[in-house]
Amino acid sequence: MAAGGGYLLDTCVLLWWLSGDPRLSREWDERLRGCRCLVSAASIWEAAIKHQLGKLAVSPQSLITAAREAGFEFLAISPDHAAATTLLPSHHRDPFDRLLIAQARLEGVLLLSDDRALKCYGPGVKLL
Repeated sequence: MAAGGGYLLDTCVLLWWLSGDPRLSREWDERLRGCRCLVSAASIWEAAIKHQLGKLAVSPQSLITAAREAGFEFLAISPDHAAATTLLPSHHRDPFDRLLIAQARLEGVLLLSDDRALKCYGPGVKLL
């Protein structure tokens, strides 16, 4: 999976990038500014759930607006994406993460995440 195809940002990395969080290195901040970055509908959905539960201050609508203004592309969840989750080994049970991994594989992009549990899915996942 070449970085030339772009990156799918997981929810945490998306929030870091949009808020200027120092956990996202300057190198990665600059790299993302010059690349194709995708945001999955799954990440917006996850953020909406966390916002509704009071675990995330930013609203899903403001997240959408900020991602749009940053020039990120939105990735819908297709039936093929959903079905591809069944092809993944059961290393990780989080349905959002599993969907993001399946989407990244099918779309030919690299999934960026901070979740160490995703490392076992191989070279299609880049841990920050």
